[in-house]
Amino acid sequence: MIDTRRLTLAPAAPQHLLTLIEHPEAFEASTDLRLAPGLREFYASGDVSPAWLSALRRSSDPDPWRHGFFIVHREAKSVIGTAGFKGPADEDGMVEIAYGVAPGFQGQGYATEAAAALVDYAFATPGVRLVRAHTLAEPNASTRVLLKNGFRHCGMVVDPEDGPVWRWELSRRS
Repeated sequence: MIDTRRLTLAPAAPQHLLTLIEHPEAFEASTDLRLAPGLREFYASGDVSPAWLSALRRSSDPDPWRHGFFIVHREAKSVIGTAGFKGPADEDGMVEIAYGVAPGFQGQGYATEAAAALVDYAFATPGVRLVRAHTLAEPNASTRVLLKNGFRHCGMVVDPEDGPVWRWELSRRS
């Protein structure tokens, strides 16, 4: 668990992620947490990578580097989003973060708070030297989240699934 000022980032267990994706209506009963409006619809939309879903089905224990975290709003006792990494650090010590917050909780600093917690978690891990993120290639809420967390824009790259995206990086402070 990672606690921030308003949030708890709770490691996502594979079985809870599968329940959320395949039977979102059963998620609340299996976790004693409410889902913020919009999350159920996102996960039920099928907009989940087939490769990630396949790997998830083969997993049993929570692994923050592969399964990420549920972003829990402590006061509302609701899962308001997810945040995580796209895998453990590579041979160069780089990890990539991703995050998303339900529409009703956007614009209130929750994504910024969750991203900061991911950065702290990553840099507390020996061997992690660089945190990377990608956004759509235009100014948006996600670019503001990264700027507020000290990331620098490093140019454009082409993602095989998303097309042109902006790359952002933050190096470990010496």
